[in-house]
Amino acid sequence: MRLRSHRSFRILLSLATVVSLCTAGAAVAAAPAFADGPGSGSPWVVSVGDSYISGEAGRWAGNSNDGESGIDALGPAAYDDNATGTAETIPRCHRSSSSEIHLGGGVNGENLACSGAETGTYFDSGNFKPGLDFYSDSSGNQGQALMLQNFAATHNVKMVAVSIGGNNFNFASIVEDCVEDFLLSPSWWPDYCSDDSSVTKNFSSGNVAAQIAAIKTALLNVHQAMANDGYADSSYSILVQDYPSPIPNGSGFRYSQSGYTRQDTGGCGFWNTDANWANGTALPTIDNAVFTAAAQTGLGNIRTMDISSAFNGRRLCENTVGLLEEVGLPSWRSPGAENETEWINQIRTVSTIGSDYYIQESLHPNYWGQLALRDCLRQAYNGGAVRSGTCDIAGNGLDSQGEPLMTLH
Repeated sequence: MRLRSHRSFRILLSLATVVSLCTAGAAVAAAPAFADGPGSGSPWVVSVGDSYISGEAGRWAGNSNDGESGIDALGPAAYDDNATGTAETIPRCHRSSSSEIHLGGGVNGENLACSGAETGTYFDSGNFKPGLDFYSDSSGNQGQALMLQNFAATHNVKMVAVSIGGNNFNFASIVEDCVEDFLLSPSWWPDYCSDDSSVTKNFSSGNVAAQIAAIKTALLNVHQAMANDGYADSSYSILVQDYPSPIPNGSGFRYSQSGYTRQDTGGCGFWNTDANWANGTALPTIDNAVFTAAAQTGLGNIRTMDISSAFNGRRLCENTVGLLEEVGLPSWRSPGAENETEWINQIRTVSTIGSDYYIQESLHPNYWGQLALRDCLRQAYNGGAVRSGTCDIAGNGLDSQGEPLMTLH
């Protein structure tokens, strides 16, 4: 999800304001042109959607205020996804090598998702943000549905994993409101974002209905892309995931809401009341919209993966984990780091200046979080017999592939 700017204060909190949102109709392929053909050859899984599946923040394993080296799991090429691994195919899409789609074990993964994506294509201060549509322009930019159609024409795609809808609800802008209200009001007279009109309007019944319709259309575009290539519904599955809770309820923070420690040290500047509202109202509304849209498509090959509680116990500023320096570990490579540190990236403001951090990485699953979701996605893929389920932590430690122990039930 992207961070957007509203007032001058947010220059240090956000990216640019959306300047356009474009959609285009589907163009039916003249004829399928499979290299392997549906059901034959090496299987592929493809991810489409937004930052929660592109791999945003996947460079960093945990959080630390003592420098980057202790948590830098992937290095400066973390998001370089072009053929030579030297640059991004689309700037700021942040498709990390730790993203969940790379299942391994003889299953190939292709990441077409883009950080900041909504259901429809738009440009954000010059940065192209492909939506789940068939957008195409003279500069060679394409929507993700068209990208999928082109890819699936020559690859044996067995599953398309989708994360979409959060940006339609302006979730990242809501986070900005919450952090700003925390920083600019005292604990004896807190200003809550959960009652700001700029926030609550996103959850009106009319807007919820509109976004369900938009998500439904995006999912149908995914289906149309595959149908344009000649795929029968029985030959592949569409797996739709929702969004995880990134912060605990107010009682679960390890930093007091008095003073500025919660943001200055933890990078989680929410009032308790707003954290409770985020977990009790905002996220459930968005998650329900995603799964309602999936059901409304009426497609028989849609499956769902509920990740809403997947990080509970490892969330940002939760009192069950800590920064590297708080739990006495020198590096993300230290034994037990995956159990004792956070799986969500800190919300960063001025701390990005002179660093390798991006503001857009804020509040996203980090390296550990990405690998945890990969474990669940592999279980959902289920050897090609894709199944639905709920993803949760299964225990401490790592499996044989170096991923946190998760269960899909």
